Amino acid sequence: MTAVARFFETIGRRTAQSFDEVGHGAGLLGEALFWLLLGRRYRQPVRIEATMLSMLAFGVSALPIATLLSGTIGLMLAIQSLYSLGLFGAESFAYIGIAFGVVREFSPMIMGILIAGRSGSAIAARLATMTINQEIDALQVIGINPVRFLIAPVLIALLITLPCLAMWANIVSITCAGLYVSASLGTSFGAYIQDTMNVLTSHDVWHGIGKSALFGILIGLVAAINGASVSGGAEGVGRVTTRSVVQSITLIVVADMIFAYVSTH
Repeated sequence: MTAVARFFETIGRRTAQSFDEVGHGAGLLGEALFWLLLGRRYRQPVRIEATMLSMLAFGVSALPIATLLSGTIGLMLAIQSLYSLGLFGAESFAYIGIAFGVVREFSPMIMGILIAGRSGSAIAARLATMTINQEIDALQVIGINPVRFLIAPVLIALLITLPCLAMWANIVSITCAGLYVSASLGTSFGAYIQDTMNVLTSHDVWHGIGKSALFGILIGLVAAINGASVSGGAEGVGRVTTRSVVQSITLIVVADMIFAYVSTH
């Protein structure tokens, strides 16, 4: 009976902790929006330089690996689409599944997972290190709001950068898939692109962009929450960094599933 009680107690504690983290994240988002909109009135605007540097680190520096992943995803979808549709003699319609799969699902999700592992971990580690070294407390002592100074620029950068990476992934994936499909079927690459443009709508593109923007906010908030909750020195930094990546990827996949369900019903 004691073991059963401890089991349910653990579940209760972790559930309460999850609700606390959701509330903390909502508070951080609201405070970041406050400083973004009203910071100049209080002579503490969100730093444009920090935002641009974050965009450079999250977006431009990630272009090589993002391009490689996008091209690989496009080729993988093309290979599997041709094989699956070939069983029914419908290879000429492969562009439909590739176009929808890339624009609506794979580009936003793959770029979100990439940024969660590459940049979300760096954000969490940086904030955790600053927390342990009491640099966050020092900022508050000298009158600088940590959310305005550290978190708001990161959230803005992720909100802008991730949709841009998703659009770049769309272009690269569809191009690589088109080259493979046109070469396999003996058709022209221009005809493939034209068919893809005919089947896609602006709603499909905005669907992917909206998801990627949401993923960017989730990555930034999860990294900030974990970085601020660090304890235990260097070992704690590693622990919250890993936790940040795992939570971000989990939330991205779950949010993508919810988007897919809602958009098709």
